[in-house]
Amino acid sequence: MDLKDTMAVNLRRVRHQKKLTQEELADRAGLSTRYVGAIERADVSASVTVLGKIADALEVKPSVLIS
Repeated sequence: MDLKDTMAVNLRRVRHQKKLTQEELADRAGLSTRYVGAIERADVSASVTVLGKIADALEVKPSVLIS
């Protein structure tokens, strides 16, 4: 599994644990819902900046999403 796949799985897991929809997460992170969905499907690779925004929105360390 590559890093893009790892982030997709962890993002979905943490988002569900926090009981957030993709729309709610996207709003909190200042991203589009389509982009969050694409990251969760591992269709795109998130930049380090986007990783930070998503981690902040989920209130977790970025390493949680990529480890």
